[in-house]
Amino acid sequence: MWPLCLVFLLINPRFVYNQIFWYQPEQVHLAYGDTVNEIVVTWSTFNDTTESVVEYGIGGFILTAKGSSKLFVDGGDAKHSQYIHTVRLGNLTYNSRYVYHCGSSQGWSDEFWFQTPPEANWQPHLAIFGDMGNENAQSLARLQQEAQRGIYDAILHVGDFAYDMDSENAEVGDAFMRQIQSVAAYLPYMTCAGNHEEKYNFSNYKERFSMPGGSGSYMYSINIGPMHVISISTEVYYFLNYGIKPLIFQYEWLENDLAKANLPENREKQPWIVVMGHRPMYCSNSNTDDCTHHETLTRVGLPFLHFFGLEKLLYDYGVDLEIWAHEHSYERLWPIYDYQVYNGSYEDPYVNPGAPVHVVTGSAGCKEGREDFNATRPTWSALISRDYGYTRLKAYNASHLYLEQVSDDKQGAVIDSFWIIKDKHEPYKFARMDWAKVDSLRLKNLEV
Repeated sequence: MWPLCLVFLLINPRFVYNQIFWYQPEQVHLAYGDTVNEIVVTWSTFNDTTESVVEYGIGGFILTAKGSSKLFVDGGDAKHSQYIHTVRLGNLTYNSRYVYHCGSSQGWSDEFWFQTPPEANWQPHLAIFGDMGNENAQSLARLQQEAQRGIYDAILHVGDFAYDMDSENAEVGDAFMRQIQSVAAYLPYMTCAGNHEEKYNFSNYKERFSMPGGSGSYMYSINIGPMHVISISTEVYYFLNYGIKPLIFQYEWLENDLAKANLPENREKQPWIVVMGHRPMYCSNSNTDDCTHHETLTRVGLPFLHFFGLEKLLYDYGVDLEIWAHEHSYERLWPIYDYQVYNGSYEDPYVNPGAPVHVVTGSAGCKEGREDFNATRPTWSALISRDYGYTRLKAYNASHLYLEQVSDDKQGAVIDSFWIIKDKHEPYKFARMDWAKVDSLRLKNLEV
């Protein structure tokens, strides 16, 4: 006769799973701390492990850091819950490869690694994309491969995750976080909120990701080599059912951050100011999204009153590059302000441009598919592509920034590339060039 305990285990496999596997770390991902010399490790367990530990080191698990966990309960009917653990690794040695694993005495993750930047003359290389789901994640396989080969220093995911993280009582979010572990456990995975994160007041976004702004924050900034990278939420303009305070707070925070970034001693160290947010100010797509209209909320501010518009603020403080997503396509713009093109020189519009450069990169792949473009193209649109893919950015030095677009449809081919070159970085004061004098063939709008 079988022991009663064995019979109980056979007819209650969920009990076994709970007791053994729900203590096991999963969904491991990294982010920068307050500086690039700090790494925050985040992971989930489905039972309370009472401790959150990372063992790490150069060449072995010779160091130990402890953190904390927080119970996260999804807002769906099932009240799906998990413990989200965060541990901060500080005072890391520059230009070193660390190995690590995370967990507790009740279960440990696989071994992962990350690379710290050099102390000086760093040329950071980033992969950038938005709108990636766990269905039809066309770019993920190539990103996994390149991340584990050590090609990149960090990831910028510009909003819209999983489609959606709250779906099926947040089980879709869990599946997505497991999928990106093969990228995010090796690289700082830096994010911003998109419209698909809105459910339950963005709780799945705010609780799952540990960005420098702290728990519950929509915005942050981080210095990455010669770049001051700012992440904002465009969604505070669209989901006013959560109140106007987040919008006002973000606007005031952003202006203060930009003012500080423009102090001579700071702009000398980080001359490039890069802003990322989910919904673009401009696009030439054929849908009815906000960016297809002249009075884009993020650009001009709240309807009728036009308070808290971002375009003038970013222009006045000399932002060099603005990165957006939301549209499931790729679009590069000529330097633009208030629907006017301010190219830098007759030879190359991106040499000392007279306005910020905008890039829309939301084509990583999701179940909603691709986005179409209008048959008639605006003069400010330089190049468009419907291919699935993602963007690479490399900051070579204070004067040269390089971007290229990778096509997954074309087996990783680079379908667009350009340099932004600046002799100096400051608020824009340049007059708009006379486009009638520019070679129209060379500046012809392109589609690839």
